[in-house]
Amino acid sequence: MARNEIRPIIKLKSTAGTGFTYVTRKNRRNTPDRLTLKKYDPRVRRHVEFREER
Repeated sequence: MARNEIRPIIKLKSTAGTGFTYVTRKNRRNTPDRLTLKKYDPRVRRHVEFREER
């Protein structure tokens, strides 16, 4: 049970408005706020910002 509380599964949604998502885990102790990463969005064929969605 501790695994789910410390490292929850999160969705990263594209800010390009395509609706494309990545699914990953994050460590709540290291990053308590919402995560933002630049990743590849195949629908627009470029790297864009992906934000954590809960």
